[in-house]
Amino acid sequence: MRILLAEDDPNIAAHVAARLSVNGYEVDTVAFGPDVWERGEQDAYAAIVLDLGLPGMDGLSILKRWREAGVETPVLVLTARGSWMERVDGFDAGADDYLPKPFRTEELLARLKALLRRAGPRLRGIRAAGRFTLDEERRRVTFDGKVLDLSPLEYRMVALFIERKGQVVTQLELASHVQGREDDAAKNAVEAMIARLRKKTDSGAIETRRGFGYILPDDQP
Repeated sequence: MRILLAEDDPNIAAHVAARLSVNGYEVDTVAFGPDVWERGEQDAYAAIVLDLGLPGMDGLSILKRWREAGVETPVLVLTARGSWMERVDGFDAGADDYLPKPFRTEELLARLKALLRRAGPRLRGIRAAGRFTLDEERRRVTFDGKVLDLSPLEYRMVALFIERKGQVVTQLELASHVQGREDDAAKNAVEAMIARLRKKTDSGAIETRRGFGYILPDDQP
């Protein structure tokens, strides 16, 4: 299980990373604020341990940007300042838990474990809708439990359907999200991809709402 440790104090970072590794976590340690922001937004982590006092970009700003970008990874905030107002600011920005410095590593491990347990499968990057399940960390999609052989564009299409589960997704939205284009050729490509996905699953896996778009049915067979 991958953890992003955002901490600029080398002694604290080395100690915490070592304890996390001993407890079975795979740890990426990053010290510079802008690098932390980029890694947290682009990579799949089970959780993030985030120090607020990072150089280059403070942790609170990073957290706000992640949440605005739709990053749902649970975040345990660390700070050398433990005022109640700062805690409120952290939770308002999207923190899932808060641990003031100095702290005992045992407490950090316990809080991290509880945070992971509360969030369940979502923390492992696993999402589901209809008969599809998507594993973001492995970039893998299953249908009725069977792994599908998908192209990158087909994977992105399924990911969008799952993100918008219960909602009709228009042909234009699919073309824009999957191909980054909105012309007629892109729309035709969407229809072809829908047909291929149905062939790889079954005809009822993706429903057509004529005149509106497509939707994953919620009911399981």
